[in-house]
Amino acid sequence: MKKKPYGSGYFGEWIEDEFGLPAYRYTCDQINDSKAITPMHKEWRSETEHLHQVGNDRLVAVSSNYGYIQVRQDEGGPKYLNEYNPKRNYYAGGFGYLKDKDTILSTYYLGNGRMFERIFGIGYLRKKVKTTNYNIDQIVFAPFGDDPILISQITIANNQDVEIDLKWFEYWGCNMYQFSSKAYLAFLTKKDPRHPTTIRREFSQEFIHKFENIMEGKGIKETKVLEDDNEGKNPSNPKPEFEDKNPPVTFLVSLNGYPDILFTNGSRFFGKGGVTLPDMLKGNLTNDLSATGEESAMILGQKIHLQPGQTRTIYFLYGYIPEGFEIESLVKKYEMDVANTFIKSCEQWKKERIKFKIKDETWVDREVFWHYYYLRGAMTYDSYFKEHILSQGHVYQYIIGFQGAARDPLQHALPFIYINPGIVKNVIRYTLKTTSKSGEIPYGITGSGQLIPLPIKPSDQEMWLLWLTSEYILATRDTDFLDEIISIYPVYGPKAHTATIREILARCYWHFVKGTGIGRHNLQKLSNGDWNDGVVLGSIPPEKRALIQKEAESVLNAAMASYTLKLYAEMLTFIGDTEIAEHALNYSQIQCSAVHSQWTGNWFRRAWLSEDLGWIGDDQMWLEPQPWAMIGDAADQEQKSILVKNIDELLRQPSKIGAKLQSKGFDSFVRKRGQGLNAGIWPSINGTLIWALSLVDGEMAWDEWKKNSLALHGEIFPEIWYGIWSGPDNYNSDFSKYHGHTVFNEELLTGKPIGDDNEGLGIVGVAWTDFPVFNLHPHAWPLYSLTKLIGVKFTKKGLKIIPTFPKEHYEFSSKLFGFIKSKDGYSGWYAPIKEGIWEISISLKESEIKDISKLEVNGIEQEFTIEDDSIIWSGRSYLNKPLKWFLYKC
Repeated sequence: MKKKPYGSGYFGEWIEDEFGLPAYRYTCDQINDSKAITPMHKEWRSETEHLHQVGNDRLVAVSSNYGYIQVRQDEGGPKYLNEYNPKRNYYAGGFGYLKDKDTILSTYYLGNGRMFERIFGIGYLRKKVKTTNYNIDQIVFAPFGDDPILISQITIANNQDVEIDLKWFEYWGCNMYQFSSKAYLAFLTKKDPRHPTTIRREFSQEFIHKFENIMEGKGIKETKVLEDDNEGKNPSNPKPEFEDKNPPVTFLVSLNGYPDILFTNGSRFFGKGGVTLPDMLKGNLTNDLSATGEESAMILGQKIHLQPGQTRTIYFLYGYIPEGFEIESLVKKYEMDVANTFIKSCEQWKKERIKFKIKDETWVDREVFWHYYYLRGAMTYDSYFKEHILSQGHVYQYIIGFQGAARDPLQHALPFIYINPGIVKNVIRYTLKTTSKSGEIPYGITGSGQLIPLPIKPSDQEMWLLWLTSEYILATRDTDFLDEIISIYPVYGPKAHTATIREILARCYWHFVKGTGIGRHNLQKLSNGDWNDGVVLGSIPPEKRALIQKEAESVLNAAMASYTLKLYAEMLTFIGDTEIAEHALNYSQIQCSAVHSQWTGNWFRRAWLSEDLGWIGDDQMWLEPQPWAMIGDAADQEQKSILVKNIDELLRQPSKIGAKLQSKGFDSFVRKRGQGLNAGIWPSINGTLIWALSLVDGEMAWDEWKKNSLALHGEIFPEIWYGIWSGPDNYNSDFSKYHGHTVFNEELLTGKPIGDDNEGLGIVGVAWTDFPVFNLHPHAWPLYSLTKLIGVKFTKKGLKIIPTFPKEHYEFSSKLFGFIKSKDGYSGWYAPIKEGIWEISISLKESEIKDISKLEVNGIEQEFTIEDDSIIWSGRSYLNKPLKWFLYKC
């Protein structure tokens, strides 16, 4: 048997498609293969459903291994436009049926694995059905860009030696499923005994569906109306809402002529035969647009005549209409060159990504490409804040129903500093628009512009905002961005307040240093959580939480502030705002010194709680503050050496797939030892660890990057489907007997009750396995941490490169910055938004410096200087023309 490509796992194999893009050929017959079963709460999804993301800058099509697609859109509030609920004959959409006089074939997977091929691609789901008489090749893709549409491209081949008349029936459902946390919170607080899925579905059933024949019979338009909604919608002054009472129009149109059938009653279409053999395909289907209730769907039937051996492709356009779009203009745009749209979309995905090439590990660039796609393809548009957003996804968005915490999109945007400034600015604006006048950033958002009513008041969020914005400005030199004027929360109405971005950033800074402030040990205060939302709520008795929130201090916050506020100060110095810069630099130094004092001899403590509870982090290592202590220079060289050794021995080596959060874990905690915040494995924390290790030991940093890769998870745990092409925000560590899985209650696997089904932090009735993919941390951090392995740092004067990546030949390239190490020397480029003269320095070993013979800048030989271990020179970049350089070896 041919060996699968590295990282393929059990459920299929990595391939390169005909456009040179990575793709995953999914081969598992999940209906009959017990390895496909996930231990989870079946109320949320099928336990054998495995999901792939098909997305562009506007929508996310959640694609199933069964072949159907649920379309998520966020305008008005995140939701599925077309839920899958087979008990009610809702089958989502994105599949169809081919019918001749004797046969019915479907692109819905029914267990016919040998004749049914599924490919999870970049921006598409592909399904190939092969029989003796016919071949069907259906590709459902989201065209690259910001259009709220999907195209279903179906190629049908007649394998017979006779001509044949066929019909294709294209199906897309119409029943919404809104993700708002209102339903979950009602269930959590026991105000409503119904399961959140029931509450959400019953709300959707309150809408009346109205259908219209559009464009003289080319398709169907569907409008949902909530008849009891007397308030209506005011686009100029929207109010925060938990749920969308004015969902967008949806439509389904043929892009190649006029369909023969327009039908809207999904219940009648499927009938007792269901998705396997729909009742209405047994007879003659006629036009009918009369459906108004939950039976509603959009079904187009199209006749196809094929000669012997002939192949024909037909196309359908499915989408929704948010503000600023029209059906007719979208149809016209894609009708013009529909045959080449898929090819063009695939080519677009190649143009703007980070590339990282190593000769002996080619899977790395495959994974880097895939991370870029999964990160950008998860983007949606928030119509309340009028910005694109990179939600954390995963159980937080798709199950519980909120976008949070605010720190998460700010991390997800970090790689886009190198490839797409517009996305970075969208995320920064989005975050700033949620802030209060005092500069406080809320924990999260639910519905449309609604602050989520949770008792979590994290103390770290302003730092993530200041970090992202400061690095963006220093990297791109886009200082004009800071003078943009935006509205802060509630954004609209008489309470709305406007300010420049630099002013709002300053308010966030002052809220952090004065509103949150420092405690008795000069460490930044903890509130009731920092990055770790469970450090208080998940481990401290309720009666002591008020005191903790008042007195506790976070070594993690202080260590992070040592770096982020220093970076903020450097950015402010670059733009000439020296007064706040001086304060921020001084504050960062106070935090750095305070962290240095928390050295135990083996690691840094985690937090001070109170006089009664004292310190945590004396008896075991907590990973979170350790990387920041190195990054922020709170650790001296001797401490760094000891710390790296202990991290390696206690947290890295025992775990097969990345460092764990604590060295021992806890017996009494909301999660079992080795799960989640109790010594689990977190890609977002390990991203900072890779960065910190790169400053000390490049070999170990690269090893940690690989240990956190999808490919290694696929190799070590091949029979866990999540973790091969996407994953959760945390995995179980070696302390758990379910190492490599994510969090779930053991009862879901064994069926034996073991106590309260409480997954911690109030997350009742939810396991992380309920939706174990589409978290953006395991996609964003591998991209950003690569830049730290390369060793690039942007400064007020230009950039510094301290290459620690342990290979003799490699190539990192992005739109903003590139770096190549080869047998001929070192070369690269820098392309900020504004032209200017920039100082570049590269730190090398003494022997490497002696090997340098000459420098070329923008094609012209130029002198350089040597200071300590650095080669330094300056060069000019121009608008749309990067500063290029090459250091030649002898």
